[in-house]
Amino acid sequence: MGENTSGTMKFQLPKDRNAAHEIIMAVFSAMKEKGYDPVNQIVGYLLSGDPTYITSYNNARYLIRRLDRDELVEELVRFYVESNAAAE
Repeated sequence: MGENTSGTMKFQLPKDRNAAHEIIMAVFSAMKEKGYDPVNQIVGYLLSGDPTYITSYNNARYLIRRLDRDELVEELVRFYVESNAAAE
């Protein structure tokens, strides 16, 4: 191998943050309208990668699959941190 593994790799995805936000909110809304617990269902999808956790209602399943799960997790973490940083 011969690679230097003592440093920290930088992980960065090129993305449109606005698109990720819109998709998350559209999927959340569709899940809620169909009577599902959107948070539990989205977490199930993020952990498993199984799109059947997301309803096909209002194209929610199609929309969420337009983004990599890494992008979704990154957007959720960013929102959480930015929302809670002001509280400190």
